[in-house]
Amino acid sequence: MRAWSSPVVPPLSVRGPVVRVHDTATGQLAATDPQGAARMYVCGITPYDATHMGHAATYVGFDLLNRAWRNAGHEVTYVQNVTDVDDPLLERAAKVHVDWVELAERETELFRTDMEALRILAPDQYVGAVESIPLVIALIERLQEAGVVYEVEGDLYFSVTADPAFGQVSGWDRETMLKIFPERGGDPDRAGKRDPLDCVLWLAERPGEPSWDSPWGKGRPGWHIECTAIALEHLGTSFDVQGGGSDLVFPHHEMCAAEAQVAEAGTRFAQAYVHAGMVAYDGEKMSKSRGNLVFVSALRMSDVDPMAIRLVLLAHHYRSDWEWTDDQLWDAVDRVAQWRKALALGAGAPAAPVVENVLAALADDLDAPRALAHVQDWVDATLGTTGLADTSDDEAGATVMQLLDAALGLRL
Repeated sequence: MRAWSSPVVPPLSVRGPVVRVHDTATGQLAATDPQGAARMYVCGITPYDATHMGHAATYVGFDLLNRAWRNAGHEVTYVQNVTDVDDPLLERAAKVHVDWVELAERETELFRTDMEALRILAPDQYVGAVESIPLVIALIERLQEAGVVYEVEGDLYFSVTADPAFGQVSGWDRETMLKIFPERGGDPDRAGKRDPLDCVLWLAERPGEPSWDSPWGKGRPGWHIECTAIALEHLGTSFDVQGGGSDLVFPHHEMCAAEAQVAEAGTRFAQAYVHAGMVAYDGEKMSKSRGNLVFVSALRMSDVDPMAIRLVLLAHHYRSDWEWTDDQLWDAVDRVAQWRKALALGAGAPAAPVVENVLAALADDLDAPRALAHVQDWVDATLGTTGLADTSDDEAGATVMQLLDAALGLRL
């Protein structure tokens, strides 16, 4: 599948520090300093509606990690999927009387244009669930050989307890898992399952739904096995970061890890599990089921500067839960204008401290709000609103402009 076009990122003359990120599995900061390329898998969209601010916040957050690694001197191998066949997509297509393939292609293309507008670096591998079906089949066959797959009315299930480490990604107890599982696509009450938490690997063909040939008859992949197969194929085991929204901690990332670790004889799936917070609107988490969504594309079509949208997202730490308001957007529009004014002067307050401080903030669990505060200090000093600029740097504007682009993805 085609990804979007990445922006050209200017190189910095200063190398950033080793990047540390919060690992959900341990609850602690983990240093990410690989010897080769840094490897990251971020779960992508199910393309049945447009990109809302919750999506945008997640992908901006992991874009910061991508950039922080690059500024620390690492090459990056970045993989993202598109779940272009799944129950929510099929249900939406049936409801609006649109072919599911047409719906998936249309919304994926809209997602691409949103990502380009927000200057998010594209993945090296952008892989759809449909095109990954051969990988899924091969992985299920490996799990069968390990004796951890069983059948219920034609559907294939994975025995989660086959992985001794099951539960370590989320840290949840069984009672909590059983409560959340049905709310996030699980079927704990299905008769015939060996364990209520077991997850589906392959769904047998249903009337009116798409299906593909397999050794077990026609059908389609389950959700979790798709990401597991794609990640193992393109990143291998023990890659640096498995990422996504915090609503993916369980069951999705827990199940992906279990499937991979059984298939790979206990080898760790990912070194760290990193999760972005949820974005609310009108008092509740943005979700398609509630309809309380703010769309990136709608704002862009209303002539809102995408850099102002990105600045709103950067103003919140990637792990925090927060609520979108229009006031934040208009404040960001004003802030972008002020920053452009300072950059246009050319000369300004010394740039070296802001470069060092911004790179350090982003290396410290992607602390974008702290990084923005350092930039704001430079802007205030350059515009003469504070007494910080005791000396002038003739190249400051160009240096800070490069920093904003390379480290924060802001093209001003």
